[in-house]
Amino acid sequence: MSEDRVPHEPRRTEARNAKARGLESFTTRQILELMNDEDATVPAAVRTALPAIERAVDEIVKAFGAGHRLRYIGAGTSGRLGVLDASEAPPTFGVEEDLVRGIIAGGEEALRRSIEGAEDESSAGARAVREQVRDGDVLVGISASGRAKFVTAGMVMAREIGARTVALTCDASSPLAKDADIPIAIDVGPEVLAGSSRLKAGTATKLVLNMLSTAAMIRSGRTRGDLMIDLRPTNAKLRERAVRMVRDETGVSEDEARARLEAAGWSVRKALER
Repeated sequence: MSEDRVPHEPRRTEARNAKARGLESFTTRQILELMNDEDATVPAAVRTALPAIERAVDEIVKAFGAGHRLRYIGAGTSGRLGVLDASEAPPTFGVEEDLVRGIIAGGEEALRRSIEGAEDESSAGARAVREQVRDGDVLVGISASGRAKFVTAGMVMAREIGARTVALTCDASSPLAKDADIPIAIDVGPEVLAGSSRLKAGTATKLVLNMLSTAAMIRSGRTRGDLMIDLRPTNAKLRERAVRMVRDETGVSEDEARARLEAAGWSVRKALER
């Protein structure tokens, strides 16, 4: 990700990893082992940020309960991960398409190819947020370095609108982290490829987004225990999963479970209430 550099300011996300010096001379197995070893440090880094993640989840639950929405904003890898997480909410939890959405610098084209300069467009970030975020919503700004102008400008606009802001970054000293209502900073350390934040930073981002959306949906009553009772069974695999859930939760036969689902329009929640 190419974000404008502040002269002489060291960036945590640009540091070089001493273990990766001479990487071009490594064997394939050595490269894989180093990457695997580095990836193994990410969950521990995420765990140190659990108090901030908890605050963010509670803020999202509060927003949902008041009829507001969740928005993600990011550029490059960060933006793609936000859009990915948002796109999974309706089929997994049966929510409306507009409840969770991702905003990515460069628009939909940036989902398929790199549009690196888009992250420097402050005005585009502010405009996107003005169009897609409302008072009372929660906006999660995602940027490994915490300096993508598209994201930071969007967060400023969100505060003006009256939305709550959450920063998801790998640099606690970044403008994004300092200016958010709730900063989530994951210190993953230097990447195997210096500055390639699609690696450990991307993994950390995915883990945190999993937590934000999943925990918020659970706390908002969109599950029954560990079951996705509001999922949309739109294919054969998901219909079979729905049948198993009804069968296991009610003790009825598989045929009866399927009949209940068909009568309930394939709503697991409604089938369980019959």
